[in-house]
Amino acid sequence: MIPAKTPAGQQVLKDRSVNLTPRQRAAFILIDGKRSVEDVLSATQAAGVTREDIERLFQLGVVAAGGTQQVVPSANDETPKNMTPQERYAAAYPVATKLTAGLGLRGLRLNLAVESAGSYEDLRALAPKILDAVGPEKFAELDAALRGR
Repeated sequence: MIPAKTPAGQQVLKDRSVNLTPRQRAAFILIDGKRSVEDVLSATQAAGVTREDIERLFQLGVVAAGGTQQVVPSANDETPKNMTPQERYAAAYPVATKLTAGLGLRGLRLNLAVESAGSYEDLRALAPKILDAVGPEKFAELDAALRGR
C-alpha cells in the first residue's frame, strides 16, 4: 500500500495542530504518496517507528491509501537529490537519533535535543554538537542525510 497525506494532513504538517510523537512525525514526513508503508518503515527503522505508528496516522485522518509508485534512485547515487527540508529531516532524524542514542548517558542531553528537534533547521543547528560527540567518521552518514545525498 502507498499512503499519501490527506488535505487535513497537509494542514497538520504546516501548523502542527495534531500532536504527533516524534516517531509518528518522522514517518508522517516521509509519507509522500510514492513510498510504500514498508519503505517508510525501513527508512525510519533506526528511529523505532512501528507499523502501529503509521496505523495511528491513518486513524487520525492525516494519511490515506492512494499514492502512486515511482522508480526509486539507487542508494549508491552520489548526486544530490532535490530534496525538500522535510525530506532531509525525515532522512536525517533516524540517523541522528541512532548516533546520539549510541553515546549512552554521556549523550543523554544531546539525544533529548535531537528527539525534540522538529525540523530540518533544528537538526542542522545540532549537527556541530553531534559531530563533536561522535567524531567525523560516524558523523559522515548524518552529514550526507542533511545534505540530501
